[in-house]
Amino acid sequence: MQAAMQAELDKVVAALGEFYARETHLLEQDLGERTLTHRLAVHLESRFAGWDVDCDYNRLGERRLRLPKGAIVSTDDDSGKSVYPDIVVHRRTVPENLLAIEVRKAANHQPLEHDRHKLRAMTDPHLWHAYRLGVLLTLAKTNLAASEVYLGGVVDGPLSGWLAGRLREAGLAAA
Repeated sequence: MQAAMQAELDKVVAALGEFYARETHLLEQDLGERTLTHRLAVHLESRFAGWDVDCDYNRLGERRLRLPKGAIVSTDDDSGKSVYPDIVVHRRTVPENLLAIEVRKAANHQPLEHDRHKLRAMTDPHLWHAYRLGVLLTLAKTNLAASEVYLGGVVDGPLSGWLAGRLREAGLAAA
């Protein structure tokens, strides 16, 4: 299973390499997070053949994504402060969820815990809409400032370390 997850993360690394090579203008001009997530999703799409790649997707088949009662993240609004992950790799009609990605700009001063909570919930195997894998990416202007990998509802230390190493090898994170 670890090798399978690493293979999926390698696709994310490749898409990030293309993103940083082609989208420098967006990063230099400090454009909004939604613009950045859309462009990253475009680069992810070619890497995940046979999967749908969407931004702010709030459905699983015909059902709307919801977290359990008492969750700190709202699930009933369309204002952008909801459970909808920034980017998902999934199959819309099956339904099957592979990857949920939360993207932050390094200059974002909102609490990091909001994104972490969403990824813990989105990858929780006890929920009907669980994603196999979650990734939190903090984008700086020239490379990634930080990354975390979520598996089974928690941060996966070994996979997070592996991803950080791959990003450094690719020149996408500080050494």
